[in-house]
Parts: sequence; C-alpha cells; structure tokens
Amino acid sequence: MVRYSEFSKLVRDRIPQIIREDGAEPITYTAGPEEYRSRLRDKLGEEVAEFLAADEESAPEELADVLEVVRALATELGVDADQLEKIREAKARERGGFADRIVWTGNR
Repeated sequence: MVRYSEFSKLVRDRIPQIIREDGAEPITYTAGPEEYRSRLRDKLGEEVAEFLAADEESAPEELADVLEVVRALATELGVDADQLEKIREAKARERGGFADRIVWTGNR
C-alpha cells in the first residue's frame, strides 16, 4: 500500500468550498486513478476507525461516512449501488446475515 504525507488526505468534494467559506485558501490537487483507489482504501480504514471509536450518538453519522466510502470504492470497481446490494443479498441468502447475533467459538 502506498503511503502519502500525513498532511494530505482524500476529502469530500465540498470540503475546499467549505474551507474557503471559513476564510482560508485550501491547497488541493486531483488524484489520478491509482492514487484515488489507494486513498479510498486508506479513507475506509480511517472512517471505520472513527466509527469504532464513536459513542452511540455519533455512531450513525460515522457509519454513514463508511457507507459513502464503500460506495465510492464500489464505483471504482465498476459496481453501482444496485449491483452491490444484489451481491450483498446473494451472500446473505447463501451464508445468512448477522441478525441472529450468532457467535462462533470453534468446533468439536
């Protein structure tokens, strides 16, 4: 995995505009395809960590951030939201979901 400066990260599309509205001038560039994919993977890890650290009140917002990155990654893989949902549904039919809260502890 490629590592970049700790002072640079992939941000949402409107963040530069928001920074300008706050009176600062952001320094940005557009990532190429390979860098974009790598940064999306990094962003997924960042957003998952934020979700895991979140309290009950902020957890839904952090989970929505995870979903936004997952959707962007799916698009990069050529999979739209409907296709991704169909893949999820097929896996759920084949292997189940997580609604029953089953915890596996090994085999006898």
